[in-house]
Amino acid sequence: GMAAVWQQVLAVDARYNAYRTPTFPQFRTQYIRRRSQLLRENAKAGHPPALRRQYLRLRGQLLGQRYGPLSEPGSARAYSNSIVRSSRTTLDRMEDFEDDPRALGARGHRRSVSRGSYQLQAQMNRAVYEDRPPGSVVPTSAAEASRAMAGDTSLSENYAFAGMYHVFDQHVDEAVPRVRFANDDRHRLACCSLDGSISLCQLVPAPPTVLRVLRGHTRGVSDFAWSLSNDILVSTSLDATMRIWASEDGRCIREIPDPDGAELLCCTFQPVNNNLTVVGNAKHNVHVMNISTGKKVKGGSSKLTGRVLALSFDAPGRLLWAGDDRGSVFSFLFDMATGKLTKAKRLVVHEGSPVTSISARSWVSREARDPSLLINACLNKLLLYRVVDNEGTLQLKRSFPIEQSSHPVRSIFCPLMSFRQGACVVTGSEDMCVHFFDVERAAKATVNKLQGHSAPVLDVSFNCDESLLASSDASGMVIVWRREQK
Repeated sequence: GMAAVWQQVLAVDARYNAYRTPTFPQFRTQYIRRRSQLLRENAKAGHPPALRRQYLRLRGQLLGQRYGPLSEPGSARAYSNSIVRSSRTTLDRMEDFEDDPRALGARGHRRSVSRGSYQLQAQMNRAVYEDRPPGSVVPTSAAEASRAMAGDTSLSENYAFAGMYHVFDQHVDEAVPRVRFANDDRHRLACCSLDGSISLCQLVPAPPTVLRVLRGHTRGVSDFAWSLSNDILVSTSLDATMRIWASEDGRCIREIPDPDGAELLCCTFQPVNNNLTVVGNAKHNVHVMNISTGKKVKGGSSKLTGRVLALSFDAPGRLLWAGDDRGSVFSFLFDMATGKLTKAKRLVVHEGSPVTSISARSWVSREARDPSLLINACLNKLLLYRVVDNEGTLQLKRSFPIEQSSHPVRSIFCPLMSFRQGACVVTGSEDMCVHFFDVERAAKATVNKLQGHSAPVLDVSFNCDESLLASSDASGMVIVWRREQK
């Protein structure tokens, strides 16, 4: 009867479930249980049978496109054998187009991707949603499945962060340039400070506490990053060294001097191979470092026009963008096998304006299906660029008004946006507020503005389910905001 189609949908989901998060079976169980629950609820809604069959067909197509046809022998094996899997399970990560088993050869080796894969990505994203017959239930503003996944809230409701959950003041007096939740984690947070230390904080059980403080750098810590499994952190400092820390006990595993003996200003992990970290320094150089050997990778260095302040990889780790204090953003092709960098494109965002933050995203929302880059560049604007080709060429899509003329302000894409109407980005600002903007809204893009800091807000970070947002400022205050419970 009516429910039969939903049972068939669940059967398709269950057959593909073996392909999901191969290293984390508990997520598969959770996923299929939630799908079952949603489909049961939907069965009661009395949708016309034709609509249900349409949904079943589209669901099958989407899953086939994402994981390959079910009949392919060994495709599940190729998938699970593929290069070090990331544990990131946010919707965005699950949608990452390069994480597709069909991009793998029979033995799990990556085939080279055509130069046009960025255009292809945007086209594929669009085709799935736009070439659909009228009345179909692929996500539209009325789509039940989509609304259920997004919690049936509007963007404004969803980002109604109001209450302060906690204020950390262990670094007061010196700026906290970077604050980051651990990957796939709701309650672990780290922040680095110009006082030379990094603190690891735990938000649950209440009251939130500082678990440990990592000391060793002799000058300010400019940046840090969590490894995918959160077991190590890498940090860069104005003392011209990078350090590798064990997050479990806080010990320093290794100290690596900058190859040029220069102040280190930023760092990022290679997303697929966490053995490699890219750092940017004050002598205008980007270096790919092997953290196991402590050595610079051969062919992994390149010069920019100024001090390197910001770095970001695309999700597959094949493109790296680097921004400097003279207003340029360079793209590099990253050789996955050797770690070698090849300079591809240069964009002058604004001559002489420091580029302080770069974030990449394979697609922003179901309305904005282009690979995108979010940039802060001391222009009193937050800039959103479209990535137009495989060499990382950028095209300005739109900008949002903030205050930023001199501080190293950063911004982020929200982690869970794939199924929502609209899409949100969050940024710090020199007006001491945290700003939320909907990138799809033509006018009145502001979704929310959080007030509570008493100094320029430098960085923002979401936990994995977006229930908490952390922000840090130039006077060393870190505020954790809680989403309003409806």
